[in-house]
Amino acid sequence: MRTLFKTKKCAPKAQTQKTFLSLLSIFFFLFSYAQEKVKDTTKTNQLSEVTVQATRANDKTPVTFTNFTKKDFEKRNLGQDIPVLMNYLPSVVTTTDAGNGVGYTGIRVRGSDATRVNVTINGIPYNDSESHGTYWVNMPDFASSTESIQLQRGVGTSTNGAGAFGASLNLLTDKTADKASGEISNSIGSFNTFKHTVKFSSGLLNNGFELAGRLSKIKSDGYVDRASSRLSSYFLQGSYIGKTTRIKALVFGGKEKTYQAWNGIDGATVNTDPTFNWSGYFIDENGKERFYDNETDNYQQDHAQLHWNEKFSDVLNMNLALHYTKGKGYYENYKEDASFEDYGMTPPAGQTTTDLIRQKWLDNDFYGTTFSLNYKDEKTEVILGGALNKYEGSHFGKVIWARNASTGELGDKYYNDYGIKTDANAFLKATYTIFNKLSLYGDLQLRNVSYEANGVQADKVNDTFNFLNPKAGLTYTFNDNTNIYFSYAKAHREPNRTDYENGNPRPEKLDDFELGWRLNSEKIKLNINGYYMLYKDQLVLTGELDDVGAPIRKNSGKSYRLGFEADARIMLSKHFILAPNISISENMNKDFYNDASGTPVALGNTKIAYSPQFIAGNIFTYMPIKNVYISLLSKFVGKQYLNNLNDKKAYLPDYFINDFNFSWDIPVNKALKEVSFSVVCSNIFNRKYVSNGYDYYGTNYYYPQAGASFLAGVSLKF
Repeated sequence: MRTLFKTKKCAPKAQTQKTFLSLLSIFFFLFSYAQEKVKDTTKTNQLSEVTVQATRANDKTPVTFTNFTKKDFEKRNLGQDIPVLMNYLPSVVTTTDAGNGVGYTGIRVRGSDATRVNVTINGIPYNDSESHGTYWVNMPDFASSTESIQLQRGVGTSTNGAGAFGASLNLLTDKTADKASGEISNSIGSFNTFKHTVKFSSGLLNNGFELAGRLSKIKSDGYVDRASSRLSSYFLQGSYIGKTTRIKALVFGGKEKTYQAWNGIDGATVNTDPTFNWSGYFIDENGKERFYDNETDNYQQDHAQLHWNEKFSDVLNMNLALHYTKGKGYYENYKEDASFEDYGMTPPAGQTTTDLIRQKWLDNDFYGTTFSLNYKDEKTEVILGGALNKYEGSHFGKVIWARNASTGELGDKYYNDYGIKTDANAFLKATYTIFNKLSLYGDLQLRNVSYEANGVQADKVNDTFNFLNPKAGLTYTFNDNTNIYFSYAKAHREPNRTDYENGNPRPEKLDDFELGWRLNSEKIKLNINGYYMLYKDQLVLTGELDDVGAPIRKNSGKSYRLGFEADARIMLSKHFILAPNISISENMNKDFYNDASGTPVALGNTKIAYSPQFIAGNIFTYMPIKNVYISLLSKFVGKQYLNNLNDKKAYLPDYFINDFNFSWDIPVNKALKEVSFSVVCSNIFNRKYVSNGYDYYGTNYYYPQAGASFLAGVSLKF
């Protein structure tokens, strides 16, 4: 697993039922007090918009962003995770452990890994409070309940949760539907992959209520040997829209069991047996090579959110949200030649080591509130917002079997650690139109972080950070279709739990400068921007892993990212659409020292690991007739170093892949309103490539990706 200290927000069955029944009680309470009639169906969209009003950018905000709507990804949503669906956005690089986009997947933006991408769901933080990671495997098929995604590259606007050092990713769940509907979707594909989804909505009733939900199940054997995934998820939301009050309550969650595939393989094995998986490998007492059949990751994660929006006047409204996430689970693995003493067991006479099976558990709670007060008139938009969140995590391990061990000692906790984190922030952001064409943007955030943990150093960690994050910018509007913008933003970020395990880390600082031009006409949408991100004490990936598979990061002193990005959507004709993007960047550590040997060695300026200089993508779509879409999706990712030493032997080669997507929506206009067919053929030219890797004490390990493969699905919409 990537990191032992994941935010595994999950619950046993009883807890899930309790959360589910609590939210149902809220729904019925709201139903019983509904009195307002719905007169304007545009209010359904307004409810969704105000939910993320405080965290999203618009055309007048001087930050770099891309909107990714349900229409953009639903034709490819056949079971793969959200990062894979986002693969063709600017400056985005994705990877998947199992090799086929199901199970553990990851995303990097501008060379920054997922721990540095701030993720919110309806404005609620999703990143793990301790590791800062995002684990999409805990939310299988969440794309089926996602209305839109906004990716802000760079620092972006003030948001809740850990600071954005590469990007902010904001997900908005399904909007309230005007009319009743139902949907049954099924897909099948390579590597024994299946997805089954059922959705429903009551539509907005005369009393202003809507109830909607989804159930999903995904199964895949993976491209890599034994890298299987068994995933299930649910989503239920109730909405009430009155004259001045809008309320949305949600419960959603997922349960996953995946066979571990996070070890990667060495270069020689990539060439001879790219699907080989070391996980679970051991030699039994008869000297026979075997694989443990339950070398698995097992987690469930359940979320509850309650959003309340109150409209006080045409220019003033308020958002208040309460949230709770529960996580519990473990990963299990077979370990050879383990010390009895290390696991708190009494060794038999004449024996110090044994083979054993261990489980490493997490039991976490994350809860809090977010709020915003929003004022908007013709010239001024002001948002006062903030959040108060708390995380409580328990980390413990159990031995469930050991050769020649006393059965009375099995099941005892051989370690029992904790982590407690409180995160409070308040921000004030404003956009003021100085005159018709020029608007001024200001954003000031105060953030306080308190973190206490044991089991990570000789002494326990007890740190408090106070961060001041100012942002400012200008937007000049030439006409209704075109504007330019310039912005400056400062951000700070605290170390994560793994950073503390591997040293005495310092918090990071970032100064981000963005300059861009936007064109949005009927036939052409074009975004061009340049950026300069200047870091101090950036925690960069060294390319190494610690003893539990977590990436090791170290402060690098001063470093920077300087880049150019462009993306477009061009209607060549009524039948052809071209959507290219390109990213060119220089990513450098300044005056970098290598201290691996204990004696610092000056290396001068070196390239930052996992930061390709060149990334390009394109989606070429042909629409021969109405409701038929045929797309060729292309992606090039340049060479990436696996460490920060400019080591010519430690790198990921560049790769160029192409996918094919076909979809056909057939209107029926009866009880069955539409039948949709979709096909995704990935890596159609069967290119052999690796999308991720690491340098482990001078040996490179890689994560091979699948060759030519397919997914095909059909959806029935009622």
